[in-house]
Amino acid sequence: MRIVFAGTPEFARVALARIHAAGFEVALVMCQPDRPAGRGMKLVASPVKAFALEHGIAVAQPRSLRLDGRFGDDARASRDALKAAAGDVMVVAAYGLILPQDVLDLPRHGCLNIHASLLPRWRGAAPIQRAIEAGDDVTGVTIMQMDAGLDTGAMLLGDSVEIGPDATSGSLQERLAVLGAERIVEALAALDKAPLAGRPQPDAGVTYAHKIDKREATIDWREPAATIERRLRAFDPAPGARGTVEGETLTCWRGVVVRGGGRPGEIVAIDAGALTVACGEDRLALTELQRPGGRRLAADAFLRGRAPRLGAIFDARADDPPASPG
Repeated sequence: MRIVFAGTPEFARVALARIHAAGFEVALVMCQPDRPAGRGMKLVASPVKAFALEHGIAVAQPRSLRLDGRFGDDARASRDALKAAAGDVMVVAAYGLILPQDVLDLPRHGCLNIHASLLPRWRGAAPIQRAIEAGDDVTGVTIMQMDAGLDTGAMLLGDSVEIGPDATSGSLQERLAVLGAERIVEALAALDKAPLAGRPQPDAGVTYAHKIDKREATIDWREPAATIERRLRAFDPAPGARGTVEGETLTCWRGVVVRGGGRPGEIVAIDAGALTVACGEDRLALTELQRPGGRRLAADAFLRGRAPRLGAIFDARADDPPASPG
């Protein structure tokens, strides 16, 4: 069975590597165009592209697959490559481009998506981050038959994992990448013998994992400490959760919820193990922080440097309305 694979980041590379190792013929890999990265902002190949080149697999990097957009010529060339690959099925994992219905219909068995949630919960772009942020106890992966909707296709296979109280989006993604790779190989092996029977997604329980907006990275200390603590883990390793105090913007990576009150955003305690900030409910003892251009540091090492003063207050969010006079 000939496979076309569409994906870009490390999550997708894990699946591609497992499919390749299982002996399936990967006729074509599609991924996002190279992006600038690092201090020199040089173009860098994605993990999926790097794997494909290392293993001699043909690569296409369309900027769009829509014929009616400004990248129409690009889309036509990539569609020609898809047709030439003559894939029996396309596997899609964190690709990042919308696939029009006529592209979904090109492979004989259509397109299978590896989605990092237990559908229909957390359809959309950021299911791992939103599951942690919401305080979910369990998440997982779903192998889905793609249709033109936003993660609305029939479910073929699924598997679950416990999130755990210390999970970050980075650590959870690693676990789900392996799980998704195992389940897609299982699905492909079954599809090689007979068509797969899917289950329609239920209408109940639908939630949407909207793309992370950079404004969300600014901590709103008026929220409960438990909410902020989850967001710290959800935004680790990117985009990070930040607050500005005494003119310096700090990235707050880890924290522990402790009882107590105070003015939201006020530093109410400083000791060797934490910098504690009052929140809208309870307090958050920050145990890992980072200065601009610096390294992530445990609080004791961070506080040996230039520490904020006790009683200093983190600035309000930039999108807050100005305080009323008086």
